[in-house]
Amino acid sequence: MTKTTIFFWIIAFIITIASAYYQRVTGPTYPLKGSVVFNGREYQYNFDRSNSTNENCPVKIYTGDADIKGTLVWKRYKTKDDWTKAEMVYDNGVLTAELPKQPPAGKLVFKVRLNKDQSEIYAPSDKEVVIRFKGDVPAPIMILHIILMFAAMLVSTRAGLEIFRKEPQYKKLAFWTLGLLIFGGMIFGMLVQKYAFGEYWTGVPFGIDLTDNKTLIALIGWIVATVAIFRSKKPGYWIFGAAILLLIVFLIPHSIFGSELDPAKLN
Repeated sequence: MTKTTIFFWIIAFIITIASAYYQRVTGPTYPLKGSVVFNGREYQYNFDRSNSTNENCPVKIYTGDADIKGTLVWKRYKTKDDWTKAEMVYDNGVLTAELPKQPPAGKLVFKVRLNKDQSEIYAPSDKEVVIRFKGDVPAPIMILHIILMFAAMLVSTRAGLEIFRKEPQYKKLAFWTLGLLIFGGMIFGMLVQKYAFGEYWTGVPFGIDLTDNKTLIALIGWIVATVAIFRSKKPGYWIFGAAILLLIVFLIPHSIFGSELDPAKLN
């Protein structure tokens, strides 16, 4: 293995890790962290935005003050339901209440009201929190899905960098990327979707799930690029374009426009 090859693999690894981290911390199911200032003191919160369908979701906020009362206010997402209020229990400095578990892809919107004497404030103060419930995915399936998708991103990026070599070798890297996308994104991705939300596929033409749709777009891009190796005089541009496409797909926060249960179906 040449120094150039090693260098390209290192660059591909750095890009993969950086994009994966960005996707992880910007997604709508990542816990919402923040703080509110109430009666001259700052209170931190860290609210989950994803939870199992098998259990209620605890909502907690540390106050350290038994005189501060808390109320958890929630309703089903995108409905005209009345707000449900649950008084929070104070224990060891923490106010706690629970959101009721929902069916797969069911969503709730909630906020926490703090009050003391005649003052009150909501946490968060500027918006409401949306939480989605999902079924438990068997660990082996989830682990394989994650490993294969990160491997696809790594090899795809490495394939794209091959365009900068004097004598690029695309074929092996392209086939590896294509295979990893098929197994990681389509096969294991569909299994994850089935366990989590009860459907194997919710992208086009059956829905607008962006996670499914962006996987499909990336796969089509790499199918085209792989065919170009045999049909195009300059396949490097197609390979590089497919690598950029997959990078863009990876940078789209996970679960945006994800599976969402229509509350009307439960009425």
